[in-house]
Amino acid sequence: MVTGKTCTMYCVEREILDEQRLEELSRRLDSSQTHTLFSHRLKNSLRCSIPKLKRTVVGFLPVLYWLPHYSVWDYGMPDLISGISVGIMHLPQGMAYALLASLPPVFGLYSSFYPALVYFFFGSSRHISIGTFTILSIMVGSVTERLAPDENFLIVNKTSGIEEVDITARDLYRVQVAAATTVLGGSIQVILGLMQFGFVGTYLSEPLVRAYTSAAAAHAVLAQLKTIFGVSPARFSGPLSMVYTLVDVCGLLPNTHLPTLVVSVLSIVILITAKELNNRCRKKLQVPIPVENNAVYCDLHLVGKIPSGIQPPTMPNASIFPEVVVDAFALAIVGYAISVSLGKTFALKHGYKIDSSQELVALGLSNAVGGFFQCYSVCASMSRSLIQETTGGRTQMAGIASSVIVLVTMMKLGSLFQELPKAVLAAIVFVNLKGMFKQYTDIVTLWRRNKIDLVVWLVTWVSTLLLNLDMGLAASISFAMLTVIFRTQSPRYSVLGHLPGTELYLDLESHREVREVPGITIFRSSATIYFANAELYLEALKEKSGLDITKMITYKRRQEAKQRKRDRRAARRAKRQAKRQKQALRAASQRSRGGVFSVEEEAGQLGERGRDFIQDEESGWKNRENSTVFIMPETPNNSWVYLKGTDPETTTLGSMSDLQDGDITTLGCSSEDTLSRDLERISLGSLGKWTWDIHSIILDLSTANFIDTVALKTLRNIFHDFGEIDVDIYIAGCQAPVVEQLEQGGFFSDITKERLFTTVHDAVLYCINLRGDGTLPNYDIKVHMSNTRL
Repeated sequence: MVTGKTCTMYCVEREILDEQRLEELSRRLDSSQTHTLFSHRLKNSLRCSIPKLKRTVVGFLPVLYWLPHYSVWDYGMPDLISGISVGIMHLPQGMAYALLASLPPVFGLYSSFYPALVYFFFGSSRHISIGTFTILSIMVGSVTERLAPDENFLIVNKTSGIEEVDITARDLYRVQVAAATTVLGGSIQVILGLMQFGFVGTYLSEPLVRAYTSAAAAHAVLAQLKTIFGVSPARFSGPLSMVYTLVDVCGLLPNTHLPTLVVSVLSIVILITAKELNNRCRKKLQVPIPVENNAVYCDLHLVGKIPSGIQPPTMPNASIFPEVVVDAFALAIVGYAISVSLGKTFALKHGYKIDSSQELVALGLSNAVGGFFQCYSVCASMSRSLIQETTGGRTQMAGIASSVIVLVTMMKLGSLFQELPKAVLAAIVFVNLKGMFKQYTDIVTLWRRNKIDLVVWLVTWVSTLLLNLDMGLAASISFAMLTVIFRTQSPRYSVLGHLPGTELYLDLESHREVREVPGITIFRSSATIYFANAELYLEALKEKSGLDITKMITYKRRQEAKQRKRDRRAARRAKRQAKRQKQALRAASQRSRGGVFSVEEEAGQLGERGRDFIQDEESGWKNRENSTVFIMPETPNNSWVYLKGTDPETTTLGSMSDLQDGDITTLGCSSEDTLSRDLERISLGSLGKWTWDIHSIILDLSTANFIDTVALKTLRNIFHDFGEIDVDIYIAGCQAPVVEQLEQGGFFSDITKERLFTTVHDAVLYCINLRGDGTLPNYDIKVHMSNTRL
């Protein structure tokens, strides 16, 4: 029971826990037991057992987990149908996307075969289809065209004497560039996966990825316009190359090859119609209509010879690595982000989990091994993965079936695609980008939901269009990171109140049912405190608490300096007075030796000097109207008091909170003191909410996940500065890593751990017990009167 002006009973709930108390409880653990636990963990980590070895091998080769339990009767037919469907899609898409990579179409078939076989053994997703993909094909094409432009392979035709491009030499070098980039990108993925860096894909937010793929789709469309219209624009590279290419294509439109344009338009119409039919009849058709394979044959620019068989592995050209390392890293990150996002979507739908780091290793090995067989960078395809899942695919056996389809085509059926017009492949690319064109509706959605994500979307789209895919990706990620920094620099600061009947503390502005705890300010930031927002955190604390600590401390120190000056003047006056008395006594002694003198006369002279001194002092009071005189505290922990009134005999003793805005502070100093004259013009009302009702401030750091040196210094200054005006500071809700960082930074060298509490409620109870002697209101909060020393 706490007795005060209003008698209120507070029921005992639990012990108040601060950091010091928690350490005492943890030290009760026997040291020998701790040593035993440590030894046991160390021994288990170094022990090599059969189950542990099995888990390691299965984790690296997920196929060993599901293949021994594979049921041919349950999964065989669905996987076969799914694999055939995906394999049929692999053929035209592989050749079409190879054109995006500026490579001969056959290398798209290679990229659809080898990586899928490798992923079968190392991949953890059961439904994604590994192979060529639009975005990566465009990114590879930007690298091959940059390092192997047509201008570097010009030769003079011996027959006509006209310069022309040596297509064979150019394509051969472009294949080397693509293979080297793929091997390097795959190696980066494997290294990141082995280092458990599977989280790197999280830095590519969904708005960023969707905007990036939308801009890449625009690049793909522009790259196919020359094939659709049958024109030959100049090749540009670097920033704004898309703008230059578009201007050049528009300038060549009068030279359009009409048969090529007609074939392209007809192919696009037929493909769109067939895809719509497939979508509407999806439930009735077990296998989608392979309309993409129905080529149109006429005298146009053809695919050309497709060599039969498979190519032997070759070593990549290592001299190309330094020129493509940045592009390889971009391919590695973008490909992984697309694959793992698709994998997680299907895993969530079908109730299994995928390992992000293992997916990085699997995709890396697929690219690295494929690069030795002259493949270019691959990842999961959105359209083929959707077909594999909707046609009933259950496992990666569907990937094996699709690889067999591609293998048979390369071995025996390649000649069937030699007369396929490139305009048809361009139309296939164009139609398959339809899903990415729909992503432009994100602008409307993000405008309604999140303006910052909309800005990220627009900046990513514009930068990717203007700066090309590699620099656009870097600029987009950098801008996205800046938005995170900006949002942590401007978090929401709030003062919390208590929800009656609970131990919850909520924002006073957002919840009407919560009540402010008298005398205690509970301050919380929605973001962690670090160097970028530490100063803003301090300013927000001043504003929310109503205590402009900077002005108050400056004012107090000035008063202390003036008090020291007055003390020195008083000491000098006392010294002069003592000197006069001593001189008077000496003169009186001399007169006593030299003759008779009057004691009453000498006493009268001394009395007159004393009255003059008193009158001088009293004149200082009478010359000031409605004056207020501050009396400094004897100890640093005492609050300031003041004497208010015009008559020194009727002055009253008051506290700082009794002052009104019109009260002008005067300090009884001489009129020649310039600093004193300046301070006399300062009204206490201009110093902010000068109130002493707050005796404690609790900093809720539950949102902080780390503390850097700047934030640590800011917290230490908060403790010191508010302590100067007799306001106690407490910290509550710190996570264990934050407490460790405070200890490592020496925060508790001059601040005791009694100021650190497990929860806000513990801190509030402690403050009430410490400061609530006879002043607690009738307030609905449960206080525990613990005998435990905190």
